[in-house]
Amino acid sequence: MAPPRRRRLSRSGEFDRVYRDGRSRANRFLVLYTFPRAGGDAGEVRLGISVSRKVGGAVERNAVKRALREAFWKLDAELPADHDFVLVARPDVAPLVE
Repeated sequence: MAPPRRRRLSRSGEFDRVYRDGRSRANRFLVLYTFPRAGGDAGEVRLGISVSRKVGGAVERNAVKRALREAFWKLDAELPADHDFVLVARPDVAPLVE
C-alpha cells in the first residue's frame, strides 16, 4: 500500500534543503541523502526520488521510481522519525529494475 502523498517531498526547496544540509551515502547505483527535521510533521518520514534522463526514457525512469518507492516504504517501520530522505538514482540502476 502506498503512503499518503504528504509523505513525499515535492517542492524543489525541500529537495534543496536535504541536499544542502543533509548527509549522504552513495554506491554505484544510488545516492541516499538524509536530513533530520526539527519538530512538526508528527514524526513522519518523507521521501523524494530523483531519476535523471541518463537512466533512460520516461518508461524506464518511472519503473525505477516505482521500484525505489516500494523498496523504501517496505522499510518504513525501521526508519527514524522526523527525517526527510532523497534517493538519487544513478544510470547503473536501470538494468536492476528490468
